Amino acid sequence: MSTADPYELEILTSYEKGELKSVATKAELAKFKSAARATALKDKRVNIRLSSGDLKDIQAKALEEGMPYQTLIASVLHKYVTGKLAEPKPDGSGS
Repeated sequence: MSTADPYELEILTSYEKGELKSVATKAELAKFKSAARATALKDKRVNIRLSSGDLKDIQAKALEEGMPYQTLIASVLHKYVTGKLAEPKPDGSGS
């Protein structure tokens, strides 16, 4: 078990006192609930090979989104097969 630094102890103390409040928006909470629901319904396992660069990018994106990278992959695949994953529209800037 690792030792918490002073900043971590401050956060823990504030949490235990009930001083911390969620800053998540309703949209963010809905997104997290949807991801959790999709994760809970898993009944099959799949193994895939990815390039190390793609995996690192996926892990970084998952960290930004606050979820495990496997959940992000499953969410993207679910959105794709249900037609909810949309291609970005060209912006006309040529870049």
